Amino acid sequence: MGKEIERKYIVNELFDTALATESHHIIQGYLSVTPESTVRVRIIDDKAYLTVKSKNKGATRNEWEYPLPVKDATEMLDECSVTNIIDKTRYIVNRWEVDIFHRSLEGLRLAEIELTSENEAFETPVFIGKEVTADPRYYNSVLSDKGKPE
Repeated sequence: MGKEIERKYIVNELFDTALATESHHIIQGYLSVTPESTVRVRIIDDKAYLTVKSKNKGATRNEWEYPLPVKDATEMLDECSVTNIIDKTRYIVNRWEVDIFHRSLEGLRLAEIELTSENEAFETPVFIGKEVTADPRYYNSVLSDKGKPE
């Protein structure tokens, strides 16, 4: 079991994709969403994963991730997803992952940074806006079900 410690922020208008050293196309959906856990299928470019995440405790939660054949992941998303499909492009800027959402979430831009502890200090780039780590409206599982927050 791995631990995921991350903080999430809204990305402001100062973000430029030219800052990124790499980018990835991501399609994902959820097979199960409960207050205690989520089960996600994600396709990143030409790889696929099944991920189980526990309930957040602050910025920390347990995470289990397993590789899947892309064909199986596509079938699971088509046949078993209990939420809308998320389509986004992820840009890597140093330690930051910046997600630019497409389709029904067009216009939403979020950034995450993974940490080694909840109290780890880190530099905040100019494109980082309001922190939304503790706001469940910005969890991908909620976004895929409820859409963009007001």
